[in-house]
Amino acid sequence: MGLSRLAALHGVATSFSPSAGVTEPVPETTVVAVLGALGVDATTPEAVRDALAAAESAARARLLPATLVVWSGEPLPSALTGLPPGTELSVRPQEADETDEPVPLRVPAGEPDPAEPGSAWWAAPPLGVHRLTAHAPGREPQDCTLVVAPDRVPQPPGRSHGFLVQLYSLLSVRSWGMGDLGDLADLASWSGRRLGAGFVQINPLHAAVPGEPTDPSPYRPSSRRFPDPVHLRVESVPEYGHVPDPVALDTLRRKGAELREAVLDKGALIDRDAVWALKRQALGLVLDVPLTPGRHAAYCDFLAAQGQALEDHALWCALAEVHGPDWHDWPEELRDPRSDATARARAELLDRVDHHCRLAWLTDTQLADAQRAALDAGMAVGIVHDLAVGVHPGGADTWAQRDAFAHGMSVGAPPDAFNARGQDWGLPPWRPDALAASGYAPYRGLLRGLLAHAGALRIDHVMGLFRLWWVPEGRPPTEGTYVTHDAEAMLAVLVLEAHRAGAVVMGEDLGTVEPGVREALARRGVLGTSVLWFERDWAGDGRPLAPERWRADCLATATTHDLPSTAARLTGDHVTLRHRLGLLTRPLDEELREDRAETAEWLALLTRLGMLPEGGGDEEAAVRAVHRFLLRTPARMAGVWLPDTIGDRRPQNLPGTWDQYPNWRLPIADAEGVPVTLEQLAASPRLHRLMDVLRAPGAGSQTRTAPPGARPA
Repeated sequence: MGLSRLAALHGVATSFSPSAGVTEPVPETTVVAVLGALGVDATTPEAVRDALAAAESAARARLLPATLVVWSGEPLPSALTGLPPGTELSVRPQEADETDEPVPLRVPAGEPDPAEPGSAWWAAPPLGVHRLTAHAPGREPQDCTLVVAPDRVPQPPGRSHGFLVQLYSLLSVRSWGMGDLGDLADLASWSGRRLGAGFVQINPLHAAVPGEPTDPSPYRPSSRRFPDPVHLRVESVPEYGHVPDPVALDTLRRKGAELREAVLDKGALIDRDAVWALKRQALGLVLDVPLTPGRHAAYCDFLAAQGQALEDHALWCALAEVHGPDWHDWPEELRDPRSDATARARAELLDRVDHHCRLAWLTDTQLADAQRAALDAGMAVGIVHDLAVGVHPGGADTWAQRDAFAHGMSVGAPPDAFNARGQDWGLPPWRPDALAASGYAPYRGLLRGLLAHAGALRIDHVMGLFRLWWVPEGRPPTEGTYVTHDAEAMLAVLVLEAHRAGAVVMGEDLGTVEPGVREALARRGVLGTSVLWFERDWAGDGRPLAPERWRADCLATATTHDLPSTAARLTGDHVTLRHRLGLLTRPLDEELREDRAETAEWLALLTRLGMLPEGGGDEEAAVRAVHRFLLRTPARMAGVWLPDTIGDRRPQNLPGTWDQYPNWRLPIADAEGVPVTLEQLAASPRLHRLMDVLRAPGAGSQTRTAPPGARPA
């Protein structure tokens, strides 16, 4: 009983539900390990008793939580309305939208009702993050972080359609072996101007862990705070044309062309390491060119705006060049970013630190160029960036913010009806208590960086704002447990930063979703994700859900990067692929029969609705019909998986595989598996036949205005 009470006080679950009506206990050893990662000793009955007494005493003594949320125009939280009468409050803005002046307040002993918004005693501070100090009679003064947020994130203007693409897979005739930010700007400009697209959604561009081989997954980065310079279009850097040795640059550019041709003409996989090896050399030459006064001033402004976070990231990159990519293997005195030894290393490596700061700046400017190109092309939203759910345990973020992470823990997914073994993603979680104590500073900085040049933000596994499945190191995913975040605070920070950026927010809410999560997200204007094949009447007969019954506040798609392409789904190729790789748990014939039956249900519905006039047997026509269906739903945004436009049958990522399948390394290809360039895509008759469906009268065309409050890119 004592351990359960202690766990509950720290947001650690002692049971979970793998399926409806089923409850499973969490192993006691897991609860003890997770509490230990939160700094709570529960290893003995005496330790549990002492920790419980300390936690309950601290809870009684606190006037305010570590972080408090006030929603604009909504009733005040009970933590404020329940303060002792006569409590004096002082609100000092830290990151406010309007003022830096402190606001003195006093809680009345009687009327007016403090629960009413705008009561006389509560002079609502401006939107932003503040420091709230409470002086209650006879009590020690206490501080907390106050987040004042608007009630909702900006919404997409009208309805729009756009492309979903893994940027590395989109090669043009100018790419150095993988898609880059120049390709992104070109895709946005072309699709906005010629196809009426309202957005382009891309994979996370977070900084990868260096080394060879680099993990190609964009969802296990070194840092989520800063983008990876491998995405730079080297020729677009202004200093490129002023390198004293242009012959050396031209040689590197030709080698980049050879990498591109190997992928496009010879069937090679995308080799991120080879691309970066060439770009690293080229950028080394480019960064030796002195900046003009104006460019130097812009760079200094960037350094000032990014502050300590950028300096830490650049120092980690410099130290990784010397000591390797996992800071756990560094000399012990360098594992602490604030140690004296680390300060000395910073001075010794100053040139390399500046080099990595410059790379971050150049990448930031090209991200801004891509969003500007999208808006100039008339896109209503523009570039949709992606936030991965976590970071590599040995990367830059866990080093620079080591106190914010629960070391020895990994996030994943519990066992359920679809995966009895659960999942371990190898990503250390943030500590909810550390985030709250810091006023969510790491989270705020992360969002601000991602939203700087985004029209919208997709949040992978958005349920993680509420709770995450923690797996202790060395144990199977089945022996994990849920740890909850302060969802109110996580949402408030998200809404505040999206409001400041004028950006739409959408969450990937597929799979197991805790009751109330989708409703909480919808209340704050966060769009969900609806994938056609999963939209069935699960509460009724299980048949495909009619288009008018879909939710409106979502991005509707036919597939995602983790699922089969639409052509593969329609033909059953995804089943035979999994069979070839030994991933099926049942006989092939049985799997194919079930898959064909599910597909036939959808095709029958499309036929009944008049969306498949060509009849069955025509795969390309069926792909068009699927997208006609998406447009018939009330979804605010309809996403087209770019490989679907030319019949690509290969998934970009096949969950459950590691070296059996080339995850994250495939270029976009046609129905025969022949890679195609951006230029060939733009000229593809098949692509234009599909896009004619989305541009048809009444298909839900976009409103060509920027979202309310949007900043210039």
